[in-house]
Amino acid sequence: MHNCGDGIIKEVVAEEAEEVAMSHRSMGQLSLADQLVKRRPGQNEGLARLAAMIKWRPIERALAAVYSAGEGRPSYPPLLMFKCLLLQQWYALSDPQLEEALADRLSFRRFVGLPLDEEVPDYSTISRFRAQLAQLKLGDRLFAELNRQLEGHGLLVKHGTMLDATLLEASVKPPRDAHSTPGQGSPLDPAADWTKRGNKAWFGYKAHIAMDQGSELIRVAIMTSAKVADSTMGDNLICGDERAVYADKGYESIARSAWLAERGIIDGIMRKLMRHSRDPHPVLKARNRRLAKIRGAVERKFAVMKERYRWRRVRYRGLVKNHLHLLLLCFAMNLRRADALRGAA
Repeated sequence: MHNCGDGIIKEVVAEEAEEVAMSHRSMGQLSLADQLVKRRPGQNEGLARLAAMIKWRPIERALAAVYSAGEGRPSYPPLLMFKCLLLQQWYALSDPQLEEALADRLSFRRFVGLPLDEEVPDYSTISRFRAQLAQLKLGDRLFAELNRQLEGHGLLVKHGTMLDATLLEASVKPPRDAHSTPGQGSPLDPAADWTKRGNKAWFGYKAHIAMDQGSELIRVAIMTSAKVADSTMGDNLICGDERAVYADKGYESIARSAWLAERGIIDGIMRKLMRHSRDPHPVLKARNRRLAKIRGAVERKFAVMKERYRWRRVRYRGLVKNHLHLLLLCFAMNLRRADALRGAA
């Protein structure tokens, strides 16, 4: 079972005053040039709402480890750089495209807290910062802090948790030459692996998520190689505080069903039907149809990742970097979803 509270940064009332007292010059301390540029109505108000959605001070404290990583102080505050990575997810930008957008768009500068008279981070600085986040394994901690705040806003419903996984192609070509066959790995990305979906062989990774029923906020996200079975990660996706768990047949397990029953959690996992039976059990068929309609929402979440966020294949090599990218995507998607939920309230 995944403990959705592990690693969450504890807040105390005395620290709330720190929210307006950022320690770095580029955090909220805009230049005279910025003050002379008036904000026009409707000028990317969406980014302004996202910036005001959560308290960034706990995020900044979590990022403080970047300063103590033994490579010297970075040229830009870690929170500024982290916000740059969020913009990269929302607008599906490469590192060079992000550098260009930061230079051209005032709304981007305002969101990250970069004054007009300051140079923007170049693409190599962005890449090094992301690599350091991955190396320090800060993604899970940052994502947990976001969800702690969203829960504090009353946005997590916890009526049910929907589990699912999706395959993603590796960023390198599958090893298919005269000396390799499907089933062998690639020396360019040893963490990527093979699996089969239907009659098609896939080489790459698999993203596993747990999504809150009702709010459609992602609670847990884990990246593995493609060969890891969906059911293998099932227990790691269940939080234990939900009323029900919904999943497709790939997650069916006698032990998992027993575990859910012991804790009074509704078992919404679809059941496998006998393949060669001419008359499948009508009750099980009806149950599966009913559950399929409920869990369809998590499949749509993956569709959004692949279409709107252009994430049909991983962008990096190695499990650690791609796991971080998955968490950054989920962070960005949850923040945008939270904005929509509060707007509808």
